[in-house]
Formats: sequence, C-alpha cells, structure tokens
Amino acid sequence: MSLPRRVLIGMAAAALALSATACGSSGTKTSAGSGTSGGGSTTVKLMVGGLDKQIYLPAMLSQRLGYFQAAGLNVQLSDEPAGVDAENQMLAGNVDGVVGFYDHNIDLQAKGKQTESVVQLLQAPGEVEMVRTDEAGQIKSAADFKGKHLGVTGLGSSTNFLTKALAVHAGVPVNQITSVPVEAGPTFIAAMQHHQIDAGMTTEPTITALIQKHLAQPLIDMRTAQGARQALGGTYPSSCLYLRTDWVSTHKDTVQKLVNAFVKTLKWINAHSAAEVAGKMPAAYYTGVGMDAYVKALQNEKGMYSPDGLMPADGPKTVLNVLSGFSPDVRGHQVDLSKTYTNTFVQQAGQ
Repeated sequence: MSLPRRVLIGMAAAALALSATACGSSGTKTSAGSGTSGGGSTTVKLMVGGLDKQIYLPAMLSQRLGYFQAAGLNVQLSDEPAGVDAENQMLAGNVDGVVGFYDHNIDLQAKGKQTESVVQLLQAPGEVEMVRTDEAGQIKSAADFKGKHLGVTGLGSSTNFLTKALAVHAGVPVNQITSVPVEAGPTFIAAMQHHQIDAGMTTEPTITALIQKHLAQPLIDMRTAQGARQALGGTYPSSCLYLRTDWVSTHKDTVQKLVNAFVKTLKWINAHSAAEVAGKMPAAYYTGVGMDAYVKALQNEKGMYSPDGLMPADGPKTVLNVLSGFSPDVRGHQVDLSKTYTNTFVQQAGQ
C-alpha cells in the first residue's frame, strides 16, 4: 500500500498550525479522532487527493481560516495525488477520512465496504479532458479515444472513472483505450511534453499551466454544473469529505465539528472574490502558473463549489448511472444510494 508521495505546507502562524504528516506517523493505534493534542483539541487525520488542486481547495482554506481550530479540532492534512490511494489509506485505518470524489462511496459499497459523504464540497467535477496540442486535429471528441493513451491521476481514481465514462458514452469500449496514471501537476505536464499521453483529465492549476506552455487545449470541460450535465447526463457531485460509516457512527461529535467548519468555508468562498480566496492559499499552490493566472482560473470555475454543502438531489443517481455504464464492479450490483451520503450533519450545521 503506497504512502503519500508528498507532504505539503507548514503554516507560519501558530494559531493556524498545520501538521502535514504521512499516514500513521503518530504511532498510536487508536483512531486519531479519539485522540487529543497537547492543547486538548481532538486530532483528526484527513488525506486529500491533491492538496494544491482547486477542486480540493476547501480543505486547506478551512485550515487557513482557522475554522478547524475554532471548532476544537487539530486537523492534520496529508497529501496523496491519487484519490484511490487516499481511499486505501482510510480503509486501512491510517487516516480517519478523505477529501476526495463522492463516486468512491458508490464504488466501495458495490465492493462490500461502507463509507459515506458527510459534506459535499463541489457540485461539478471541476475536471477537464485536455488534448495534446499536436493531437487536437485527430482527437476532436471522446469518440476519437479509440487506441489512445489517456492520462489519469491513478488507476481506480475518479479521473479514471470519468475518462472511461466519457469513452463509453461516446461509443468507445473501455478495452479500446489505455489509461495511464500520471498524477497531476508537474508529472502530468511532463507526460504531455514527452508524448506519454495523447490526452488526459486534470484540474486547475494544471489546466492553466498546460495552456500557458502550449502543450494541450481543453477538449471536454466539466468545470461547471452545465458542462458536467452535457458530458455526463446530469449533475455530478464530486469533491466531498467521506469517512467509513462505522467511524461516523462512533465519532458523531467530531464529524459534526468537521462539517461545521467546511460549511462555514463554503459560505466564505461564496461571499468572497476569487482573488480573496486565492490570497488565503499557500504561495506554493500558484508558483507554477502565477497568481494572476491562478485567480483567473479560480474565477472561471468558482461556481463549482457547493453553496451549502448539501448533496444535490439528482447527483447520486447520475453518478451511479455513470459508474454502471463501464464498471463491472458496480454494474449489476445492488447499491443503496441513501447509505453513500448523509445530509444530516450539514443540516445541523445550518441551525
């Protein structure tokens, strides 16, 4: 089982201290949600499927705004570029929860493992299928994916799910495409530059970096709810905080505090400009593209963030339909969507 490939960002301000740690480094066998830090706050370990991605921005922003600490939580954020690896770390008990895509909860239930989303952060995938500039004349839609090498963050990741979904929707069987795990950021860019992939699915700020370098251009844009509906046939909720259901049932107070912090962060995002949001992020997040480009990218996709943290009513069914279209792990299996998410904590956060 892989450990996180990189651990990001130490905070300067003690009040907002971030301990970005590798999995299991505390040396304790008890769940982190049960432990306490020196200051008497509850320690929770969350792994994020790419801390510097704008689709997961609410995790670091909650930390930077001090909302976790104000709730009495010592939240340790660790980074794992491929969401499927973050999922595995949670299932192994090395971290308490994952900030990743909702679709993992459906996939896991079909495999007999019960997890649930407790707060929805995005109401659209925030992903774009980028085609290599010199392949743009040959790949004009997903119908042209046959025989192509397509970049994804990891095999079994949500980008892999979505790539297969686009192919099948366009009439291309999944056995006629090759998924290539290239993570995001510099490794994704290098894969484009060295022609290891013909196209690939990624997020901001990698999208902007590819365009700036003239290496790739957008082919299928799912950074808005409208774009997701056009590409996938309905609302596709993506980034969320999800945890094992047994952990939720035994740590309800801690889960409520986490959700309270995330809901406050979502409201803060919707009440502030892209520039103000970007100004709260670590400088390392935008050094590759520059602050101006980072802000512009965020402004273009700011509508992807949920205004309230609730699961969109038609979202789970759309995700199930998408996964059932290509995944033998999901197709034909009984899935109880009501057990893959809960709105209870978000509704209580608003009271």
